[in-house]
Amino acid sequence: MYKITVVGGDGIGPEVMKGAIATLESLDINFDFLEMEAGYECFKRNGTTIPEETIKSAKKSHATLFGAITTLDNEKSPIIALRKSLDVYANLRPIKSFEGINCLYPNLDFYIVRENTEGLYSEIEYYSRDEKVAVAHRVVSKKSSRKIIDFTFKQVTTNEREKVTCVHKANVLKKSDGIFREIFYEIAKSYPNIKIEDYYVDAMALYLIQKPETFDYIVTTNLFGDILSDEAAGLVGGLGLAPSGNIGDKYGLFEPVHGSAPDIAGKNISNPIAMILSAGMMLDFLDERYHANKIRIAIENTLKRKKIATPDLGGNDKTIDLVNAVINELKDL
Repeated sequence: MYKITVVGGDGIGPEVMKGAIATLESLDINFDFLEMEAGYECFKRNGTTIPEETIKSAKKSHATLFGAITTLDNEKSPIIALRKSLDVYANLRPIKSFEGINCLYPNLDFYIVRENTEGLYSEIEYYSRDEKVAVAHRVVSKKSSRKIIDFTFKQVTTNEREKVTCVHKANVLKKSDGIFREIFYEIAKSYPNIKIEDYYVDAMALYLIQKPETFDYIVTTNLFGDILSDEAAGLVGGLGLAPSGNIGDKYGLFEPVHGSAPDIAGKNISNPIAMILSAGMMLDFLDERYHANKIRIAIENTLKRKKIATPDLGGNDKTIDLVNAVINELKDL
């Protein structure tokens, strides 16, 4: 039996999480779901955005599912705190087109791999004495750069892909991104059969629009990866179809890329696909690849039929309708 820590969070987080749990429970796998708290609602109840009990539960579980949270000014981000506590240094974000979805590019299938523990998300900020200047430290270490880049090349090898693209801004950030690019080419020497290239992040933002079909795996630093993956999600139909996995040497934390969307919370119209796909990535992490593939096929079949669609996908159906459609597809596989 797998122990899974479940953090629904705020807004639509609990709604899409409910759909993911229902999907997992329809599989022939035994789960023990441990519900924990984090986010704005948690702060109102407990005075903290993420209790220590949540972090302890995640460390004792086989994996963690995370819905979405509302970020508070002047309070620590619970998802960043959880990522750092678990040392899930690799944020893997698949970008995939689905048949039946009206999107800009119908045949995309690539990955963005984002360093997850440092960069500008190191949360080292301070004001000058007169509070007229704010300073944020952008931390890029050789150790973390090596871990994320090596992770990417191993993913390419395992999944029989052909190319890795390094994204940076070393022409301006000569020391921090200089380290990242230097480590990229150092590690690439151990993988002579994999094609390599590197682009400045501003050029990459353009190329994602002009020629996204040319990419396999894109590896980059924390903030750049966050921004580029949201842009890339727009190529394939939006954030409602964008899952992610936070993966380290020991722990796995899986969440949709989208936020808490408070404007539609409670209306039962949120798209659960990204959360369900994230649960599928969790199954990959647990080496339950057969069931992970079943979930992906069930989602592909559901979307291809165009019978059930939430408003973001151009339909008028409810969250639960789309969840049930995926579960019904699973029963036929």
